[in-house]
Amino acid sequence: MVQGALKHLRNALIALLIIIIFGTSGYMFLEGWNLADSLYMVIITITTTGYEEVHPLTTTGEIFTLFLVIISFATVIYIGGIGIQILIESNIFKRRRMQNKIDKLTNHYIVCGYGRMGTHICEELTHEEVPFVVIENNPANHPKLDEIGYLYDNGDASHDSTLERAGVKRAKGLIAVLPNDAENVFATLSAKFLNPKIFVVARAVEDETEPKLLKAGADRVVKPYELGGVRMASLLLRPGVADFIEIVSANRNLDLQIEEIVVKKGSKMHKKTLAELPIRTEFNTIIVSIQNDEKGIFVYNPKGDTIVDEGNKLIAIGEKKNLAQLKDF
Repeated sequence: MVQGALKHLRNALIALLIIIIFGTSGYMFLEGWNLADSLYMVIITITTTGYEEVHPLTTTGEIFTLFLVIISFATVIYIGGIGIQILIESNIFKRRRMQNKIDKLTNHYIVCGYGRMGTHICEELTHEEVPFVVIENNPANHPKLDEIGYLYDNGDASHDSTLERAGVKRAKGLIAVLPNDAENVFATLSAKFLNPKIFVVARAVEDETEPKLLKAGADRVVKPYELGGVRMASLLLRPGVADFIEIVSANRNLDLQIEEIVVKKGSKMHKKTLAELPIRTEFNTIIVSIQNDEKGIFVYNPKGDTIVDEGNKLIAIGEKKNLAQLKDF
């Protein structure tokens, strides 16, 4: 569609150029003016600027000017219409192309809200190289999303149709950081209704919102002010510990991070003890804990004779490349 509109725009611009040449030649021939005066007269006529004529016009010149005004004005209006059409169709084409990319995503994440927290969340997801889609209905934030190149939907995150366009039924997780708690509750409720298995993390500003989010289906609820207070107190009382946690969680200064590794079905780890596995010898990784939410298992600092089963989650600390190899193992 856009290519067709561009073709029409090109033809209209050629027609406008022909009108300028025709008008200039007409004034030179009918009125006997020089090239500069004739061209000037054509331009102020086409643009309806309203200046006085360069020279007094004859009756023939006045008729010619009326004819020139009609055809040039119609051409300019047509060009303007084509320009608007191109603008609209380019936006539609851009949205369609982006939607096609979203439709191909599976096991991705959905970020509801691109405010201050949403911005940092997207940066972290980009750093981890995981696929995600942003839902943001504030037009003021769309240019920034376009500039960075994030996939996004401009609908309301609390609407089922918006979540479905974002691929909620194929998504692995969703994080709700919308402007107010009510929107986060609705987004959580809608997401869980469409995909009961999706893992939802939601923000709660007010304390009374947390139980509502949990009832709506949120798997985790984050209260930024509470976390900020704990973080500041830790920096004050235990700065060394806080710095270490920052290093392994944010992974900004060293090639060291903390990772969750799920023992999948058919894994080589199944029914083997930690001592039998090459976790320390080959991957130079420390297992901090072993968890299994379904069975209610939580083992801190597991010993060598601890048996690993399918479905267990290993919380490990190590270098990024070693953790990636351990995941493959």
